[in-house]
Formats: sequence, C-alpha cells, structure tokens
Amino acid sequence: MYLTTTRPDIMFVVSLLSRYMDHPTELHFEVAKRVLRYLKGTCDFGILYSKRGEDKLIAYTNSDYAGDLNDRKSTSGYVFMLNSGAVSWSSKKQPIVILSTTEAEFVAAVAYACQVVWMRRIMASFNLLQSDSTTVYCDNSSTIELSKNHVLHG
Repeated sequence: MYLTTTRPDIMFVVSLLSRYMDHPTELHFEVAKRVLRYLKGTCDFGILYSKRGEDKLIAYTNSDYAGDLNDRKSTSGYVFMLNSGAVSWSSKKQPIVILSTTEAEFVAAVAYACQVVWMRRIMASFNLLQSDSTTVYCDNSSTIELSKNHVLHG
C-alpha cells in the first residue's frame, strides 16, 4: 500500500503541536503519543514514484477558515504531484486574518499558484518541460468562481 497524503498530515500536526511547547497540556502529550504510534505503524508505507505516466505537474490546495482559535488565522496547504507521486508539499499558517472560507481558499490558491511557477522552472532545469498549463485543484466552488472573474481581485 502506498500513501501520498500521510506525511504532510503528520507535518501539519507536528507544527501545530510545536506551538504549545512552552506550556503543553495532557491533551498535547496524548496527541504526540498518537503521532508516534502512527509513525511506528506506518514505517513500511511509502510513495511510489513511477517512470511511466505523464510528466504533468498537478497541484492540490486546501485551507481551513480561522482554524487557530487564538489568533483566528487560517492554515493553508498544498501538495504537488508528478507521475502520481508527491514531490513537494507545505502546510503553514496564513499571515493575515481572513474574513470568509472563500477568501481563505483563494489566498491559498493564489499563494500556491506562485509555487507552481517556481516548480515549473525547477522542472525545466531538469528538462521536464510542460507544454500545457498546470492544473491547480481547489475544493471550494466559490473560490473557483472567484478565480474565473478577471475583474474583481482587489
């Protein structure tokens, strides 16, 4: 069995736990133990990188709305897939306070569209040229419609 989203999820949980290192509670210790148990049980899992298939870069983005209850900032993340294998991923808190789920998803999608440009340049340096556009998947229909509007992006 090969998993492609496990490690970014672990990365997110660990970064979330690290926010409470100065004053951890019993709940934080329980979550940390659960992460360690999960890692121990998944040591034999991995990501399959295949030579076959399309050398097409695909990006998936997602964001929560005001997920941090302390400062009401959202957390956004992405994963880049190439030949059905994850090649880059990130999960981090957005630098601004967002007013809606649509805005949180849009901020994430725009930030990671910039990452797409960077990834395509890296791929070009390895002679992996992509002739067509890179698909960025987002799961929020309002954000998708907003991104199609070329006028209202203030």
